[in-house]
Amino acid sequence: MKKYLAALVAFMPIMMMAQTFDFDMTKSQPVYNEQDGFGYDILPAPDAKKSAPFYFSVKVPDGNYRVKIVLGGKKNGSTIVRAEGRRMLTDIITTPKKKDSETVEFTVNKRSPQIDKDKRVKIKEREKEYLAWDNKLTLEFNGENPDVTSIHIEPADVPTIYLCGNSTVVDQNNEPWASWGQMITRWFGPEVAISNHAESGLTARTFIGAYRLDKILSTLKKGDYVFVEFGHNDEKEKRPGDGAWYHYQYQLKIFVDQVRAKGADIVFCTPTQRRQFTPDGKAIRNTHGDFPAAMKMVAEKENVPLIDLNKMTTDLYLAVGPEESKHMLVHYPAEMYGRKLEDNTHFNPFGAYEVAKCVVMGMKQLQLPIVQYLRTDWQDFNPAQPDDWKAFKWVPAPLVDNLKPDGN
Repeated sequence: MKKYLAALVAFMPIMMMAQTFDFDMTKSQPVYNEQDGFGYDILPAPDAKKSAPFYFSVKVPDGNYRVKIVLGGKKNGSTIVRAEGRRMLTDIITTPKKKDSETVEFTVNKRSPQIDKDKRVKIKEREKEYLAWDNKLTLEFNGENPDVTSIHIEPADVPTIYLCGNSTVVDQNNEPWASWGQMITRWFGPEVAISNHAESGLTARTFIGAYRLDKILSTLKKGDYVFVEFGHNDEKEKRPGDGAWYHYQYQLKIFVDQVRAKGADIVFCTPTQRRQFTPDGKAIRNTHGDFPAAMKMVAEKENVPLIDLNKMTTDLYLAVGPEESKHMLVHYPAEMYGRKLEDNTHFNPFGAYEVAKCVVMGMKQLQLPIVQYLRTDWQDFNPAQPDDWKAFKWVPAPLVDNLKPDGN
């Protein structure tokens, strides 16, 4: 009986157990430890006399948390705020010394692999080092001169956008890799949370088989959204019945039925294009075969809203051409990351930022109610007229890995 009660308490409704936290960052804070349940994490605690990026973690149950951060007041600050696995939350925010401070607010989704007392998500070995699959809500403060005055964290009951997909969607934990799922957070206010369950190398089948959909269903509710993008890895499955027109469509139907059974809304995204130009540089080779068409067929038959990321990313590449499009993907000389990187599938932060804008535009074109929560500085985006990569400001996180993510 005692064991049963302990398990029951462990999985009580999240908001019944979650706490509210306030941290005065002008005062000394501990290095994170399990006993305190909060403190500086990942990197050494910042030196008061020097300015450097730092991480701050708080132990909380799974759920959505509204975070209010006051920046500025102590020095000439230049701060970027990110959460968990490099989820972009702000651009560079400058706060002149002794001038008015600036407050930023957003909602962060925190999750662990545990689904219930008997079931866990089958995360990959590499994911065990990610900041997104643990018992902590982790904030990253980056920039030339981070200046954080206070942090407030409280439970938030808001609609959640759940993301399902592969390496083009996942919160890439390490530089220089990035995906649209960790950039789209920049454009939504605190009235909505984004929970990214994607992982590199996954197919629709392996996503379901790893209990990732079960994890989503365990908290999914009416008013929530589930975005589904697969195809890159599904096209390589070679078991009997595999392929675009049977197995892939069958798996997509599982997503549709189970999400709708919870009263939530589902949205399909066709797979992002690979940077594969024809020899004359005037067109993009179709490397996804029938998979985009197969997804569109399921969407039409089941009345699922669809964002054609395949076409949008094709337009992005064609707009800038074979050479300039390299600046959207992981193409770097050996001296930058220890070896030469030439990847035509996986985005760098700028490319992921552009694709995230494509997704937001897709939401607007579909007139999804969730777009009411876009931040006021959002400006409509045309993939055929992308931003200038030289104008994009991104301060790299301290976490770096030159190993290519799973999948292609």
